[in-house]
Amino acid sequence: MPVTLYNTMSRRKEIFEPREPGKVAMYVCGPTVYNHIHIGNARTFLSFDVMRRYLERRGFDVTFVQNITDVDDKIIKQAAVEGVSAADVAREYSDAFLKAMHDLGVKPATIAPRATETIPDMIRMVERLIDSEHAYVVDGDVYFSVRSHPGYGKLSGRDIDDLLSGARVDVDERKTDPLDFALWKSAKPGEPHWPSPWGEGRPGWHIECSAMSEKELGLPFDIHGGGSDLIFPHHENEIAQSEAATGKIFANYWLHGGMLNINAEKMSKSLGNFTLLKDVLGRYPAPVLRLLMLQTHYRSPLDFSDSRLDEAATAYERLANAVREIRWAQSNGPSGEGASTAEREALAATTDEAVAKFDTDMDDDFNTAGALAAVFDLSRTANAFIAAHNAGLSSEDMATLDRTARTLSELLSVLGVTLPTTSDERASYPPEVLELAADMAGYAGVDAEAAVDALLAARSAARAERNWQAADIIRDGLARVGLTIEDTARGARVVFRSGE
Repeated sequence: MPVTLYNTMSRRKEIFEPREPGKVAMYVCGPTVYNHIHIGNARTFLSFDVMRRYLERRGFDVTFVQNITDVDDKIIKQAAVEGVSAADVAREYSDAFLKAMHDLGVKPATIAPRATETIPDMIRMVERLIDSEHAYVVDGDVYFSVRSHPGYGKLSGRDIDDLLSGARVDVDERKTDPLDFALWKSAKPGEPHWPSPWGEGRPGWHIECSAMSEKELGLPFDIHGGGSDLIFPHHENEIAQSEAATGKIFANYWLHGGMLNINAEKMSKSLGNFTLLKDVLGRYPAPVLRLLMLQTHYRSPLDFSDSRLDEAATAYERLANAVREIRWAQSNGPSGEGASTAEREALAATTDEAVAKFDTDMDDDFNTAGALAAVFDLSRTANAFIAAHNAGLSSEDMATLDRTARTLSELLSVLGVTLPTTSDERASYPPEVLELAADMAGYAGVDAEAAVDALLAARSAARAERNWQAADIIRDGLARVGLTIEDTARGARVVFRSGE
């Protein structure tokens, strides 16, 4: 089945046909680094990270380019607020952005050009536009003539004659038309600036993406992505200046992510609901945040709230526990006749069906919600299989379950959702178990894993002595720190349980 994409330009789904078989050239607008990124930004970057991962799963060699805007009005304004240079602001928040993406599990871009490093390329593009009479110079500023490009408005579907009403345009009487936008801005005192044929200055925002994408990918490249808030004017302006400068189509497919709301309200500083990614990741692990965001299709609005994060945390524990159940069974080895051949074949078939459904949904414009449903269905089937045969699993059962566990981890990794391994799980026991083990089991060490083992041993001794009260106190103490004791045919164990 081919991959289909919803192309903003055509306003319909199209079969994806890259310009070069087996390869994908992809450009996604990156951050303007004047502050820490918020979760709305994070959703966009996460969405395109998953698209990239899935295209790689489908065998494509993906060149993923994402710029960093490190010179801009917002950066200059923030520098004035902080009393530092614009370069200092850009450096601080560039580093913060890269760290945030790493913490969120977003793969690094293949190429990450910075605006300040590609200014000569921008100047050359502006020169081409002036030479072809698509741009003009006024007092050291250079403006793009919107009406010189007949296709202006084709991405957003707006009529150029209707744009002045409600459009965000700079009021500048020097411009030939109010819709014309800056390609180059003349230097102002105290601002960063570079030499150009029109005098000292700096590039406008829109020109950088056009110059960078042409330089790194050539035209037309396959996919251009970003948030839906960039459709107009940013992406519209990119198309106009690039196609006017080169005479070529800019990009073949335009993909845009939906907006994010906080508790059903638009996120804004004025409403007091402006939420930074780093603050969310300080409270919830990255796989939980990714699960929340991927349960909604990338083009649809996403409602974000703590309650939904808590639901995602529960969902994540269900997935993690499914793999833990399997690994626990494997670690204890075969212990009985196990399931029938028909039951094993049914689990194997369900595993195959989950893979097929996952790929079918992802082929359909990256439908992560449907793909996740396939993963959750498989995890439930695996849990039911183990529960039905907990008293004894054969070596054949183990092999079938191992394939299911590997499939769950593989499919989730395509979504950038990592599951803890058995060792990860034990290493993540909460530190409170040390105090519990000291009080209830006489444990004096500092190893959380050994503390849990000591508590299980103390509980086992209490049960052997029929001291049910002491055994229950240990069970309840572990429950208070989020751990549940399970008694199986192969002995007692401790697992994390967030609910079903």
